[in-house]
Amino acid sequence: MDVKDFNYELPEELIAQEPLEDRSASRLLIMDKKTGEIRHSVFREVVGELKPGDCLVLNNTRVIPARIFGVKEETGAAIQVLLLKRREKDVWETLVKPGKKARPGAVLSFGEGLLKGTVVGMAEEGNRLIRFSYEGIFEEILDRLGQMPLPPYITHPLQDKNRYQTVYAEHDGSAAAPTAGLHFTEELLKEIKAKGVEIVNVTLHVGLGTFRPVKEDVVENHHMHSEFFCIEEDAAKAVNRAKKEGRRVICVGTTSCRTLESAADGRGFVRAMSGWTEIFIYPGYRFKCMDGLITNFHLPQSTLLMLVSALAGKEHVLAAYEEAVGERYRFFSFGDAMLVV
Repeated sequence: MDVKDFNYELPEELIAQEPLEDRSASRLLIMDKKTGEIRHSVFREVVGELKPGDCLVLNNTRVIPARIFGVKEETGAAIQVLLLKRREKDVWETLVKPGKKARPGAVLSFGEGLLKGTVVGMAEEGNRLIRFSYEGIFEEILDRLGQMPLPPYITHPLQDKNRYQTVYAEHDGSAAAPTAGLHFTEELLKEIKAKGVEIVNVTLHVGLGTFRPVKEDVVENHHMHSEFFCIEEDAAKAVNRAKKEGRRVICVGTTSCRTLESAADGRGFVRAMSGWTEIFIYPGYRFKCMDGLITNFHLPQSTLLMLVSALAGKEHVLAAYEEAVGERYRFFSFGDAMLVV
């Protein structure tokens, strides 16, 4: 399968640079996954598209302010570090720029020594393993020093870092937001619950793979980066109960989808578990657990676009994207949404 088959033309001005003042005011493109039929709505009206008994699965990961700026102690040279994943308590896999200044043994200083890091090793693709030292609580120090790691296509500074966070974010660990969830407000979630929709939380900490393009020419040759996920016992029971009773399981975001599909057996039942997943979903994949998906509009030739195409068919999805471009929808992280059912 050719990666170029998942390309589409997107005018640059349709890349959303800022979130809307009202999260739920985003537009919503509703697509029938079997027929490709399209309707247009507003996200706050998603409650009317959900049915009593639906199981709505959210990813409650919390984005950490993972981009920190400091200096190399020996020379004073400026350096930028992006925290990718925690390997052990104070050791993180990181992306360092410029990398040549961060050879093993190098000591880095952030916030005039409030946080220090020693490069202790190398990881895949040139990433650095850094052991941090500090006094106090790491998360509190990071909150003081760090910036939200916005994707490279967002060039405007974010005025309120909570807008790159879902209202239900709970567990620290992501280097990027599960952006499909950014459209929900607390009021909208209350409406959805009142309709009889069961809301279930899982966790997947979104990693750098979200930002990286597919470099292979052949889809099947692409290797996904691993991401940590967790499904608690009560969440697994709720999803399995819905499957047994024939109720729809609708994932909010590709990360929730990948979490369930990583833990599902051939009958669509999921295990309570935690671990690392490298699951890569593209056309030809047979979904075991998920029935429907709420998602944003994704980059051309991206693994996320491939996942949506696996659910609804590449031709249907690309036709929907073409219509969204024509209708001037807003794209990517702060953009509009799709409901595929």
